[in-house]
Amino acid sequence: MKQIFERGNQKVFKKTVSQTDLAIFESGKVHDVYATFAIARDAEWSGRLFVLDMKEEDEEGIGTFIHVEHKSPAFLNAEIIYTAIFEEISDKGEIITSFEAYCDTRLLAKGSQGQRILKKQKIDEIFKQYQSK
Repeated sequence: MKQIFERGNQKVFKKTVSQTDLAIFESGKVHDVYATFAIARDAEWSGRLFVLDMKEEDEEGIGTFIHVEHKSPAFLNAEIIYTAIFEEISDKGEIITSFEAYCDTRLLAKGSQGQRILKKQKIDEIFKQYQSK
C-alpha cells in the first residue's frame, strides 16, 4: 500500500440522482428522494477514490464500516457533490475518511467510512473460508 495521503487531503465525486437511487424497497416506493442506502453506496465510493490511488497492483480494498447521517432530501436529477476527506490510517490498517455531500448549498449527508487494503490473495482466502460454510 502506498501511503501518499495526509490528513485533510480531499477527493471530489459528483453524482446525479437517478431512478435507481430513489427510496424503493421490496414493498414498493417510499418516496421520490435519494435513498439513504444509495447515499451510503456513493459515500463509500468517494472514500474508495483514495484506495484506488493507494493500492498496489496485487492489492484491493475491502469495506470495513460506513456511518451516514442523512440531513436533507435530494430529488431525481439533482446533482450531488461528495467531498471525501482523508482522516488517517488506523492502528488496524484501515483507511478512514469522512465525507460531506451537498445538493446545491444544502448539506445532504455527512459521515465516515473505512476500507482496508489487502493482498488480493488474502481477500480470496477470506471469502473462500466463508463460502465453504
